[in-house]
Amino acid sequence: MGEKRHFDTLAIHIGNEPDTETGAVSPPIHFTSTFQQDGVGKDRGYDYSRASNPTRQRYEENIASLEGASFGIAFASGMAATTALFQTLVNGDHVIIGRNTYGGTYRMAVDVLSKHGFEFDFVDTRFLDQVKDSIKPNTKWIFVETPTNPMLELCDLKKMAKLSKDHNIKLVVDNTFMSPYGQSPLSLGADVVIHSATKYIGGHSDLIGGVLITNNKSISEELYFIQKSAGAVPSPFDCWMLLRSTKTMGLRVQKQSDNAMELAKRLEPIIGVDSIIYPGLENHPQHQLAKQQQLSPLGDPIYGSIISIKLGTVKARDKFLSKIQLFTLAESLGGVESLVCIPYGMTHGSVPNEIKTDMGLTEDLIRLSVGIEHIEDLYNDIIQAIEK
Repeated sequence: MGEKRHFDTLAIHIGNEPDTETGAVSPPIHFTSTFQQDGVGKDRGYDYSRASNPTRQRYEENIASLEGASFGIAFASGMAATTALFQTLVNGDHVIIGRNTYGGTYRMAVDVLSKHGFEFDFVDTRFLDQVKDSIKPNTKWIFVETPTNPMLELCDLKKMAKLSKDHNIKLVVDNTFMSPYGQSPLSLGADVVIHSATKYIGGHSDLIGGVLITNNKSISEELYFIQKSAGAVPSPFDCWMLLRSTKTMGLRVQKQSDNAMELAKRLEPIIGVDSIIYPGLENHPQHQLAKQQQLSPLGDPIYGSIISIKLGTVKARDKFLSKIQLFTLAESLGGVESLVCIPYGMTHGSVPNEIKTDMGLTEDLIRLSVGIEHIEDLYNDIIQAIEK
């Protein structure tokens, strides 16, 4: 597109060029499983939609541009993307994963992939020394989430990227909790970024998707091959929906983060300093890192829309859930509507209780995914649920 464009411009224009045949400003969805060929081995760039589809290709170009990358490889879910990434490994390879990882990632690693000869160690990635001590001769990947779900622990990506490169290890960052708008891991040294596109990228709680993003051509070729071979691809309709959704991602994520920041500040003196977890609060032990690392495309700190709160007892938790009105009890996050989740028994239900205890994940902890509703309505709803 010539000179370098800004995030919101890329979101609207990359992959969304008007249709060349009709001039339609919103390009058509290519609902087709197969494509006419002009002769044996003579196609027009597409032959079968599992291998490639024009709508999916436009979405992949769009989402890659928002992470400042050359390659985006879309999948039918975040877990399909995670599985595809691990399928680049071979029997005997070792992976270091952040201990406070998403429950689905833990389940896939421990209950599925470990049976195929892969080795996994779960390490507190807040501490570089612990990661360094876990590196083995067969370590191929360091896989981190930052912030983590739901304890909102951070990993210093610049330092982790240097450690990875010093040991010839690839660094993968699950950027789901910040979205491409709120954090740019590739610019900090990561090799691959992964997203559950279900969350902020989709943004409306109406689709499932995942994506892997990289500037490494060799890695991208492996991932495209796995995408084509395994076939866990998103439908053309889902890709079109995602293209529509990225157009407003910057507006949505900024508003959600602004709402969460305001709520956290107001709730801190009411709930108690030790009971509310949010990287935007100065009492968060990694607030300064969040301030430096989690930046919007304008260069301003952005702290995300997730707030975790410990209510003290399961009784208080259940009382809160029975009174809250605008926060729907449901898994997932990142949608325009506010949600409340109990990670202990929901998103992290498959993680052994002793591990949850070790990471500080208790039964009384609630996770709020703050939406774009009016701040006063959200605040009043939380207060009435707590007070009653």
